[in-house]
Amino acid sequence: MDRTILHSDCNCFYASVEMLHQPGLRSVPMAVGGDPEARHGIVLTANYIAKRRGVKTGMALWQAKQACPDITFVPPRMDLYIKFSRIIREIYGEYTDLVEPFGLDEAWLDTTDSCGIRGGGMRIAQEISGRIKKEIGITVSIGVSWNKIYAKLGSDYKKPDAITEFSRENYRDIVWKLPVSDLLYVGRATNRKLCNFGIRTIGELAEADPEMLHRIFGKIGLMLSVFARGQDRTPVSLEHTQAPIKSIGNSTTTPRDLETDEDVKLVLYLLSESVAKRCRDNGFVGDVIEIYVRDNELFCVGRQRKIPVPTNISHEIEDTAMELFHEVYHWQRPIRSIGVRVADLKPEDFPYQLSLFQSAQQREKLLAADRAADDIRRRFGYASVQRGIMYMDRYLSSLNATADDHMVHPHSYLERGNRSGAEQVLLGV
Repeated sequence: MDRTILHSDCNCFYASVEMLHQPGLRSVPMAVGGDPEARHGIVLTANYIAKRRGVKTGMALWQAKQACPDITFVPPRMDLYIKFSRIIREIYGEYTDLVEPFGLDEAWLDTTDSCGIRGGGMRIAQEISGRIKKEIGITVSIGVSWNKIYAKLGSDYKKPDAITEFSRENYRDIVWKLPVSDLLYVGRATNRKLCNFGIRTIGELAEADPEMLHRIFGKIGLMLSVFARGQDRTPVSLEHTQAPIKSIGNSTTTPRDLETDEDVKLVLYLLSESVAKRCRDNGFVGDVIEIYVRDNELFCVGRQRKIPVPTNISHEIEDTAMELFHEVYHWQRPIRSIGVRVADLKPEDFPYQLSLFQSAQQREKLLAADRAADDIRRRFGYASVQRGIMYMDRYLSSLNATADDHMVHPHSYLERGNRSGAEQVLLGV
């Protein structure tokens, strides 16, 4: 039996929340993002008036101003958006406990077991949409399908305030005619490469030979083949649960593009603190450090290194991450997002050989400083103690990277079971 999967996407989420609190913004073009007074940063989201005049998410503020000279910029208030996100997820939770967030404003819901009580997927989607509009005051677009990928395509298909169902009966007539760039994880570079091979629609990708896609793109080619065919079987994660920990990482799409080593060092410190704290909270150390970098044209690079002594110390993680960054990235373009991960995890009391080139006493002092900061933040809040580097750019450092709600960068589908599905497609199983 097919599953019933919903993907709910809040329309212009940040802008919608701001317009609730400032009704005067509803009738003017406005965008959330950046620091208008300092004249830097990017557009995080814009209302539909601004979008119709050419303002797009990810634009620099000066570009948005060129497209729409009378636009009003509003600085982001993440605490407020997180609060609204939690309220919306409480509504989702009344229909199913299988709720998997995909950022603050999006989530998948597996309502298969709820359909017998509450009606089919379309009826549940209509009820959720109506409740969010009435109880919260913003609108959502919802996609309904038997798999997560087509459900997300459905929420993107019509906006705002719309519900779209892609079923076994209509998906070839609608989904397969959409441009391949609409598919999840087909960025600009992948889209260009697919077009070079004559693959311009999702249907053409679905009908392409998986072996050929594997040769060209590697495992990502198999994954995209699974997505295009509607054969994705990735489950919707149980609310508030996580898979067994094999590695601990954090990444972020930065509020403005990173343009210098100093920008990168600041964000890497934020992320390294977050990763190190989560390692300590879970009683782990790790001896593989990995970084991930994506530029503003969505080109991705990454590198990892095995270190001689396992660690959960912020300073050591950041130092290695910065070294890896210098090895892998040479500033062809500004950076849109960046991530840090610690892998090959071991219990904190796991025996290991100390390095001759590291002072055990110095490491103990660094760890003690981290634990002291953890304790102060636990008692008085994240902002109660910060490193001096954070004052170099208060806008970039405004993110509380240790809060779970700020970990909005999605997990790779390859981490959630699609690898086996892709291999089955390749093998014809």
